[in-house]
Amino acid sequence: MAKISDNRLKLSTFKLNALLDITLAINDSVSTSELIRRYEKLLTDDLDIGKVIVLKYSDKWECLLNSGFGHRFFQKINMERDLLPFEEISFITSEPQHFPELVDIVIPVSHKDDAIAFVLIGDIEEEGEGVSPIIKHLRFIQTLSNIIVVAIENKRLFQETLRQEALKREMELASKMQTMLIPASEKLPSHENIRMKAFYHPHFEVGGDYYDVIQLSKDEVGLCIADVSGKGISAAILMSNFQANLRALYTADKSLIDTLTRLNKTVMNSAKGEKFITLFIARYHFKTRELKYVNAGHNPPLLYETGSGKLTLLSSGCVGMGMLDDLPFINEAMITMDKAAKLFCYTDGLVEVIQDSGVEFGTENLEKQLTNALSLEENIQSIIKDQKILEGSAAIFDDISIIGAEFPGKSGFSE
Repeated sequence: MAKISDNRLKLSTFKLNALLDITLAINDSVSTSELIRRYEKLLTDDLDIGKVIVLKYSDKWECLLNSGFGHRFFQKINMERDLLPFEEISFITSEPQHFPELVDIVIPVSHKDDAIAFVLIGDIEEEGEGVSPIIKHLRFIQTLSNIIVVAIENKRLFQETLRQEALKREMELASKMQTMLIPASEKLPSHENIRMKAFYHPHFEVGGDYYDVIQLSKDEVGLCIADVSGKGISAAILMSNFQANLRALYTADKSLIDTLTRLNKTVMNSAKGEKFITLFIARYHFKTRELKYVNAGHNPPLLYETGSGKLTLLSSGCVGMGMLDDLPFINEAMITMDKAAKLFCYTDGLVEVIQDSGVEFGTENLEKQLTNALSLEENIQSIIKDQKILEGSAAIFDDISIIGAEFPGKSGFSE
């Protein structure tokens, strides 16, 4: 009797020391591989388990430990059919099995009522009467496995959190850098010859929209608005490259046709035909009052003459940048701004919204809010408020950019 009590004491002491050793290792932040090594030693060396495999679930099922089973054992298991039905420790030696090798015991490991791992044991040694000494260790193995698996999963989640935080900081920096490339509305030209306003709102941290204003000479200003096909980081990188090329190529001595021909080549070289850029580009001469423009596949800007109430869509142009190796045609248009007018340019995120019936596209609301005697600044603020852009409207699923200009009549802005 004393010998049995002594053996039980030794076994209890062994299990407590094993749990203490593993817990201390976890607290000391030992590597995952070291935790697995200690765990494997406890099972195979100390508990004399012949074969053991541990299958763990995080984003997908993976093999955490395979000691003794064939190296392709895991690939041949159908988790839903072969393991998920087991909710308790089960002896399956005599049961029909789908496993590629004989398994004696299945030990499920759960966390918050969900299966997060399975321990499969095989090749157990049996005593004379057919009772394996492994039986008295099963709860201990289950507890030990739970501690190990949860610790490894917590370590993975911690590393993923660090990675996500690093990525978030990188995205925030990229967003700030991209914003620096786009001129703030308050820094745009605003004087007796022209008044310009703009608005920029990326759907994610970085976006594929872009607008710019370039002072070509003391009497001439250039403006553009562009949109890269697609979203996210790749669109943002291509747009940043486009911005650099536009500023290098868009000069006073180059015509719009020449500028676009060169830009198309740079976009083709950068995007390799996988993405394209729609673009509206224009130049306005203060003295001649001529507005020259080319619409390269972009949403037609709205030009509203405040005196006559005439509304014109500026659609003349060519295909988008990067769609074709060579532009087959470029139609440059010119309008003489004899009367006071408002020019409103935008990207498609402003007019493509998600409704119950799907994605809807329309400019009726823009036309309604632009065709009045209010200033361009008031029109833009009204649109932002009406569409709840800054409130995170669920209907909006793309970047939104706006740039516009007010042109004075011959008598100035008071006309």
